[in-house]
Amino acid sequence: MFHKEGHILILAALATLIVLALSSHFFLENELHKKILVSVFIIFFILILQFFRNPKRSFQLNDQNVLSPVDGKVVVIEEVFDKEYFNEKRLQISVFMSPINVHVTRYPVGGKIVYSKYHPGKYLVAWHPKSSEENERTTVVVKNSVFGDVLHKQIAGALAKRIVNYAVVGESAVQADDSGFIKFGSRVDVLLPLDAKVNVQLNQKVKGGITILAQKNDS
Repeated sequence: MFHKEGHILILAALATLIVLALSSHFFLENELHKKILVSVFIIFFILILQFFRNPKRSFQLNDQNVLSPVDGKVVVIEEVFDKEYFNEKRLQISVFMSPINVHVTRYPVGGKIVYSKYHPGKYLVAWHPKSSEENERTTVVVKNSVFGDVLHKQIAGALAKRIVNYAVVGESAVQADDSGFIKFGSRVDVLLPLDAKVNVQLNQKVKGGITILAQKNDS
């Protein structure tokens, strides 16, 4: 199963692969060169399919949990001062996605969408400390019944050239449903209340809509 954001590109890549394969048959005489060229085209097409895959998953929805919005690796767990929406300190958990990860962005919590904004910006590498504030990004805030306002931010990386954001202010967000898509490598920040109980560690691999990033701290 492939994400809708990749349908046109996949079809275009397949058409290009067929045309180039046929062209090599007519314009290249060396059989080894033909095989090498076709193999390169096939590998390139497989990489595109890999990037836009959207595997079916069974989600366990729970308002007591904050789910990872994306597949990838946890690269930041720290307190930060958010100047865009909260204007106060928040607990930030950041997940970095490599080009081979599933790039669907999912709502970490369910509730009402109260903020959705696009910010043009730079294309610093996604793990750069300033990427959260200087790179191209989208910010979405969902008002949740347990955690209050939960912010997640899609951040473009050095390779990411298009961020897709589906969040519309006033609409309802269902936990683990598609919130957006980032093309070709990036990062997502999640900003939570300071008293949230972190459930992951640095460098831990996580799955979007599956891994619990944090839980409500009842102590």
